[in-house]
Amino acid sequence: MNLSIRQLSTFREVMRSGSISRAAKTVGRTQPAVSTMIATLEAELGFALFIREHGKLTATPEAHYLLEEAEAILARIERTKQTLSRIGSLETGRLRVACHPAASGLFMPRLLAEFLAGKSGVDLSLIMRSSDIIEDLVASQQFDIGFAETPVRRASVNQVDFDLECVCVLPAADPLAQRMEITPGDLDGKPMAVLFEDHTTATQTEAAFVSAGARFNKRLELRTSLPGLEFVAEGFCYMVCDMITAYSHVFLGSDQRGLVIRRFRPRISNSVSILRPAYAGSARLEQAFSSYLTDAIQEMQAKTEAHLMKGPIAGIESTTADAD
Repeated sequence: MNLSIRQLSTFREVMRSGSISRAAKTVGRTQPAVSTMIATLEAELGFALFIREHGKLTATPEAHYLLEEAEAILARIERTKQTLSRIGSLETGRLRVACHPAASGLFMPRLLAEFLAGKSGVDLSLIMRSSDIIEDLVASQQFDIGFAETPVRRASVNQVDFDLECVCVLPAADPLAQRMEITPGDLDGKPMAVLFEDHTTATQTEAAFVSAGARFNKRLELRTSLPGLEFVAEGFCYMVCDMITAYSHVFLGSDQRGLVIRRFRPRISNSVSILRPAYAGSARLEQAFSSYLTDAIQEMQAKTEAHLMKGPIAGIESTTADAD
């Protein structure tokens, strides 16, 4: 038995109208074409659906049963078409994002809120984990998108890497805030906040001081950079900070706490990556957000670079226009 959607749809119209001619007008076909389709349907089923007497159609009990089934089938098909249409326009689905701490406070939530605006049918799972855990969550396909510090490449993960420049964060009232660039010599012996000992930015920062012959005074060791901003704002220390934390809380934050960022030389690098499962098909929603995240990272780099080029004359402490 080989029933088509068109047969079921035409049959439903005949049942609803009680007439071949009226059904033909509704489905936009000729009366002979509709008669032929019903006859073909009956031949396919092996029994009559209508009793034809004196030019009138009388539906058989079997026809009433088939109508119930046809209604259910056609309604399901219509729902499926509508759902696929919403998927195609990114209005429905589920997005699972795992994010490392630096981006989880403001950067990622704001970005997701912008991306999901108007997409009421999209459900979101967002968790904060350390970068090594995120790598495993993506590799095992438990999450669609990971945003983490760049891992060693592996076959089960597709990744797009971004080399981000770290910046020096200091109080706006500090005399060093008048400089375009901050060097280890400027911070010789001054109290510093740094990430834990094995972190790449910590090792790079200490190496820069050693290379310059400057004293490296590690007063505060942190797991993430965010708490360090409070200590810097209070004049407790200085910090060479990852771009995402600095951008999120100095550019995007409503309370700037009198902080400024300046270029640090030599350049300290903090590489981050967008991670996606390598052995799973990419849903349109996942692809769209990955592109959206890429654009946001590039915009952050451009805005930060533009601000660093302006220097202290147009510092963050005097305007927030750069963040618009």
